[in-house]
Amino acid sequence: MSCNCEKNKTKGGSGRRSFLRKLIFSLSGLIAAFLAFPLVAAMLEPVVGNKKEVWRGIGRISDFKVGEMKMVKFKNASTYAWSEKIKDSAAYIHRNKDNEIIAFKINCSHLGCPVRWEEKAELFLCPCHGGAFYKDGSRAAGPPNRGLYTYPVRLKDKKIEIQTEPIPITNITV
Repeated sequence: MSCNCEKNKTKGGSGRRSFLRKLIFSLSGLIAAFLAFPLVAAMLEPVVGNKKEVWRGIGRISDFKVGEMKMVKFKNASTYAWSEKIKDSAAYIHRNKDNEIIAFKINCSHLGCPVRWEEKAELFLCPCHGGAFYKDGSRAAGPPNRGLYTYPVRLKDKKIEIQTEPIPITNITV
């Protein structure tokens, strides 16, 4: 009686190896897909996403003196559950005349670094690359090729509201 032990051993071992190889590749593929999902979602968001614009109340008109620049904080319009850390945003509010109000976005138009208002110099300064902006938001110096971005503003029952939108994850625009 001859035994085909070597043949069976090879065949059985090959079957197990094949199964384990398929199992490892399948699990690796699932892990890769799981890890890639946020990246793919972030890349597609600007193209297919819903831009949710929300009007946020930032104070009464009497809270802002004529000629004064004041920073206000408000809740970001983002709807992502994971965006708890970026739920708050800010803007600089300038009241030119009795009812003329400009709301500047706090981010530099060059690379998005937060700018700060220097009262004595009457300039917005960007700490990242030396960008500077005048009181009216126009470019004064540095690498930015344009002035500060602004929010749409409206007055409703003597209260100031600005139209916000979610903070973009990327700078892709359609």
